[in-house]
Amino acid sequence: MTRRLKINGGGRTDMNTLQGKVALVTGAAGKRGMGHAIALRLAGEGADIAIVDQLSAPRSLFPEDKEWGGLDAAVAEIESLGKKALALVADVSRSQEVDAAVAKAIERFGKIDILVHCAAIRGPVTTPIVDFSEGDWKKVLDVNLNGSFFIAKAVAKSMVARGKGGKIVLIASMGGVKGMPGSAAYCVSKFGVVGLVKTLALELAKYQIYVNAINPGAVTTNLRDRFHIEKAQAEGTTVDEARERDYQKLNEVIPLGRIGTTEEIANLVFFLVSDLSSYITGEAINISGGIN
Repeated sequence: MTRRLKINGGGRTDMNTLQGKVALVTGAAGKRGMGHAIALRLAGEGADIAIVDQLSAPRSLFPEDKEWGGLDAAVAEIESLGKKALALVADVSRSQEVDAAVAKAIERFGKIDILVHCAAIRGPVTTPIVDFSEGDWKKVLDVNLNGSFFIAKAVAKSMVARGKGGKIVLIASMGGVKGMPGSAAYCVSKFGVVGLVKTLALELAKYQIYVNAINPGAVTTNLRDRFHIEKAQAEGTTVDEARERDYQKLNEVIPLGRIGTTEEIANLVFFLVSDLSSYITGEAINISGGIN
């Protein structure tokens, strides 16, 4: 019998659809990050959560984030929902740290059913490729592309060995489907993530492991903090003023007229890791307010 799931007006299901599942979510220490919102959404749907980030409490330029407790605060939120949580510190660009984090998650929970990989950096935003430094180029690709390879490989190996299938979602970007002047390394890294997803999906389908990518457009996170600092310095304004102008420009080119939210990204992730997406794999799904 086919199970039917009813979605209520708030976007939540009427049952714990992920009950008994274990999800590993990277990039989850920042209060405004996609990883944080995704971890809470999946916990709210019944999953136990292992959260991973390079820093236990990353810096945020938003003044109201000053007292945020990073991974520890996220763990407390997950546990307040009645689910188990584990905080892990690891640099995804280092394969040994990734392998150790995955091993600790499996040691704690016995398995990983779901991987959602959000950890990434933006790198330079307005630097032409002819002026791009080798150091910035390597750093962006190490974190965004190599990191995706390391975490997907480690989790996929555990899923294959367990023989119970699984769901993998890698956060790519609209920069992974279209070029963006001044952001060569970021675009190359995210194009690579999409290619990795499409290849992994084909390799892992026989194990009932689903692999998809999400391509967010502009979303209110800390990803553009470096750009806002540089703009503020160049213009002689505050970071808040530079951010507000940047967001206004983005709003003007987005067909829906606004920047997206991390909760909207989390809604799509939930769909992809639940049984609702039982015939979807190898896709890179845009979520951009209408930008193509």
